[in-house]
Amino acid sequence: MDDIHYGDTLVFLPTERDIRDAQEALEKLNLRHTEVLSLFARQTAAVQNAIFHPKNKRRIILATNVAETSVTVPRILNVIDTGVARISRYSHRSKIQRLPIEPISRASADQRKGRCGRIAAGVCLRLYSEQDYLSRDEFTDPEIKRTSLASVILQMASIGLGEIDQFPFVEPPEHKMIADGYKLLFELKAVNNEHKITKLGREMADLPIDPRFAAVLLYAKQHAVLDRLLPIVCALVVGDIKERPFGKEQAADTAQRLFAHKQSDFLFFNNVFDVIYPLFKKSKNQARKWAKKHYLSAMRVREWLFLVEQLAEQLNYKITLPDNISGGLMPDQSQKAQDKFANEYQGIHEALLVGFLDHIGSYQPEERDYIGARNKRFHIFPGSFLFKKKANHVVCAEIVESSRVYARQ
Repeated sequence: MDDIHYGDTLVFLPTERDIRDAQEALEKLNLRHTEVLSLFARQTAAVQNAIFHPKNKRRIILATNVAETSVTVPRILNVIDTGVARISRYSHRSKIQRLPIEPISRASADQRKGRCGRIAAGVCLRLYSEQDYLSRDEFTDPEIKRTSLASVILQMASIGLGEIDQFPFVEPPEHKMIADGYKLLFELKAVNNEHKITKLGREMADLPIDPRFAAVLLYAKQHAVLDRLLPIVCALVVGDIKERPFGKEQAADTAQRLFAHKQSDFLFFNNVFDVIYPLFKKSKNQARKWAKKHYLSAMRVREWLFLVEQLAEQLNYKITLPDNISGGLMPDQSQKAQDKFANEYQGIHEALLVGFLDHIGSYQPEERDYIGARNKRFHIFPGSFLFKKKANHVVCAEIVESSRVYARQ
């Protein structure tokens, strides 16, 4: 560090795990007058805010590609670029959202270089050769080429823009991705076999969420379980509301386990909702403090609850506050969290199957994994409350591939 410029150094790493490993290694060095910080999307707002309030110390900031364009980190004079990032890509063959670590494009590399030297002449150290840089793609593939097109197709059909393959995109999606999108919409009964939008499809298009989730909510409304599916679906749309801060993993796990359900990760969201929503209606500040106490992202929880209210209004549903809830389940109340869904458990999961029938898995004892539709194999994600259990059958909302193929939620 002493061989490059004074000032702060921004290091680009591909994953949260890489950041944690690097942070541990650097902190063991006990570098004088140096503060080691991390920056990635899932952090709490408080942790991220520390980046923007530099102290009188030199800083090493370990970041994912969120620091390329989303966030401008002050006081950076040096950039170390590993040249790789985790890029989300949807596979139409396996129906899996892959998260491979790939070489970044030249445009992304130039963005990273541009982070340094804004206040004085800076240095960008690339951990790859100039020949490697010149051989890379000029730009990262646009998202329309890397994600499921079902939602785009449905919205285009609902406003009468015609077939997606006839639309003059600047960079048109591949035909196989278009076919995959139509296939999913047909399975959800949103379009017919002639690619014409159905009545159900129009109702789904009115909801500002993924077609799978829209299908779940419309079924739930019809079968009188909307009160339970709204919190689940909205939490899945917003993203993981749980936090697991570095160095406080055990405390976070203990706090969140109070709301776990022994048979379903989905019902965790209902248990949390039944406590925090009454608090939220009474005092948003109380709800924020409660979320922080239980290692939940206050920002995402707020977004989650607002989305529940928005979709409830669109679906003409009046949210009723749970009875006898005054601020949090205590450990001796945890059994109530298991029992209160006994009469609704089947209906809740039947509704989820409407949107995720192709995300069912059957346990394979020999391989200790699950096999699902189209013979895709996957494991339960380590962050799941069901990770160490061996349920005969599971349904999940998301299957992703990183180091392994995991069922999440």
